Amino acid sequence: MNMKNKLLHKSIITLILASLTVLSAISSAATSTDIDATTTAFDEGIPSRTRVNTSQPFGSSLFSGNFSAQQNTGLDPNYIITPGDTVSLHIWGAIQADETTSVDAQGNIFLPEIGAVKVAGSPASALPNLVRGKLRGVYKDGVDVYVNLVTATPINVFVTGYVKKPGQYSGMQTDSVLSFLHKSGGILQNQGSYRDIRIMRQGKTIGNVDLYAFLRWGQLPRLSFKSGDTILVNTQKSTINVMGDARGNYSFELKQPNGLGRELMTMARPNPSVTNVALTGSRNRVPWSVYLGLGKFSSTVLRDGDTVRFTTDATPSTMDISVEGSHLGNSFFAAKKGTRLQELLDYIAISPDEADINNIYIKRKSVALRQKKNLNDTIDRLERSVLTSPAKSDSEASIRQQEASLLSAFIKNARKVEPDGRVVVSENGVVANIRLEDGDIIVIPFRSDVITISGEVNIPQALVYAQNAAVSDYIARSGGYTERAEKQKIIIRKPNGQVLISTNTVLQPGDEILIYPKVDTKNLQFTKDIVTIIFQIAAASAAIGII
Repeated sequence: MNMKNKLLHKSIITLILASLTVLSAISSAATSTDIDATTTAFDEGIPSRTRVNTSQPFGSSLFSGNFSAQQNTGLDPNYIITPGDTVSLHIWGAIQADETTSVDAQGNIFLPEIGAVKVAGSPASALPNLVRGKLRGVYKDGVDVYVNLVTATPINVFVTGYVKKPGQYSGMQTDSVLSFLHKSGGILQNQGSYRDIRIMRQGKTIGNVDLYAFLRWGQLPRLSFKSGDTILVNTQKSTINVMGDARGNYSFELKQPNGLGRELMTMARPNPSVTNVALTGSRNRVPWSVYLGLGKFSSTVLRDGDTVRFTTDATPSTMDISVEGSHLGNSFFAAKKGTRLQELLDYIAISPDEADINNIYIKRKSVALRQKKNLNDTIDRLERSVLTSPAKSDSEASIRQQEASLLSAFIKNARKVEPDGRVVVSENGVVANIRLEDGDIIVIPFRSDVITISGEVNIPQALVYAQNAAVSDYIARSGGYTERAEKQKIIIRKPNGQVLISTNTVLQPGDEILIYPKVDTKNLQFTKDIVTIIFQIAAASAAIGII
């Protein structure tokens, strides 16, 4: 590799490393005002208009826990005693005995000097009275007994049908059907029924389970299982997919082959703002769709495979505006459509000593989206330049690989930057009376007495504002430029959101000075793209001024 290429390669590496440093400084400021983060509380409770259908059956998360691995160590009072259970006996008085015995195959336990006591088939809560009654038949008084069921005999239950792992599973007779279903891996998605589960004993149905009753109201049949019982999950019944402005975007299973819209709404719970429903499906094997008002939909018959999208078509008459920064009182306002900035500012209380009312700006979602698209377009162009850059020799290929590795880190960091969509509405103390948009955030900066210097200076820091001090004065007080600094084009960010490129700008309290690395763009196109990205990120928190 000749000397010219070596110098060029060194210049590129220096540029990339410097750009990563500057990008880190800029993006930390930009991400601190992430438009999504600042509107989380603001958007809470406001229905989204672009929700994506999860296509998950209602109740599918029921089997995502680990309760099947939790052993039930306590004995249920309703547990039915069976042969093999262990009973502890303590008799005192006229006779004394301390024994631990098992229920024999005939369902009896044996009491010393008393005889057999039939206990199998009785609930655990009845055991003390059974034994005490038998004891009183022989000894009228002068003797008493303490009896306790120590261990219960596990049972084996078959779980089959549309479950992930059909088979035989052990448990206790008082375990819930959910426990056995969970052990089998849960119900197969889009195949098994959550509403038609049968409990069978010796070929006969002894119970039916509808898990929707448990999911919606906490109701679950109390069953006492025996060894050999079968839990059968039948095939899924008619389902309706719900999308759009609803709290429950799931696939809901109907109890009957068809259902009414009002039944679905009780489960899907559309948002209060919903006005219409887009219903699609098939009728007589032909694609079919209809657009209905909410009232009409409630009496509409729904069929298997239908998709229901709840929508809000009524044009809202108000918009939601929030306030950040130095202000007193309310942070959120519901304003009429068409309200202008000056009208709303009249309702915002401030402290004149703290609020910088001459540098008010707005953060707007639509502007942030455009800024993000422009930034991504430039990043994509840079990425294509790197991937398609040819190499004429093995040594040059190695250089290209090293450059690509460094650039990938730069691109990765650049893509993380989220513009906050600042709209400059104030200049020289005059605030433009612009029309507000739904979701706008009015920012009233706090008064500042410092100038911040970052980027390619030896000592990045914040300095107290000095009247009549020039940009060069603050740079000198920060240790001067680094060797790779661009001295002719300096980025100045104003408190009102404006971004300027100048070396002789008149500074004001709260200004930020950003020095980026000097770039030789004569030989490689992607170095220009890097500089463009740096400029776009520097301006990512400021849109073009409108006045």
